[in-house]
Amino acid sequence: MKTFLFQGDSITDAGRGRDGDGFNLGWGYAVVTAAKLGRKYPGMKFINKGISGNRVVDLYARIKTDFINLKPDYISILIGINDVWHEISNQNGVAAPKFEKMYSMLIEELKESLPETKIIILEPFVLKASATEEHWDEFKSETKLRAEAAKRVADKYNLPFVKLQEKFDEAMNEYNEASYWLKDGVHPMPSGHEIISEELIKAFENL
Repeated sequence: MKTFLFQGDSITDAGRGRDGDGFNLGWGYAVVTAAKLGRKYPGMKFINKGISGNRVVDLYARIKTDFINLKPDYISILIGINDVWHEISNQNGVAAPKFEKMYSMLIEELKESLPETKIIILEPFVLKASATEEHWDEFKSETKLRAEAAKRVADKYNLPFVKLQEKFDEAMNEYNEASYWLKDGVHPMPSGHEIISEELIKAFENL
């Protein structure tokens, strides 16, 4: 049985269960992706270990229990927006250079401990809405820095990189109301989770 691990912050968490049986994957892109891949590849197991509020340093802190010990065959990682948001809200974010350094450490140690595991890195994203509009310029520029850092990490370790910012920007051309896609500019609505799932599945199919 192949195991797919979803990792990240509240966007991944999306109200998931904490009992560990894999039944409640939350109401976000993780369950959408699991539904589609599980139907196409019967027998796959899916685990969601996203935790609301996490930054890259928090992912690294739980690398043993929530990554390595699970021995997944596939891992997707979506992290970065809290590294920006926490700095803006309470000066507890992770600066872009440290973000890249910690992300690199995370991936390097995962590849050492799980050499056969396929890892997919997803790009952090943001739109202008209720949670981001007051400090929009900072949200936009700082999220872009984390996205660029995530791309460099993916390139460094020859990993798939899922572009999401441009997909949400394109979605805004279809329907120009940010809260339709991302409720507050950060957390996806069902339509936004579908965008993430679509792009993640494309990357998975190309592994």
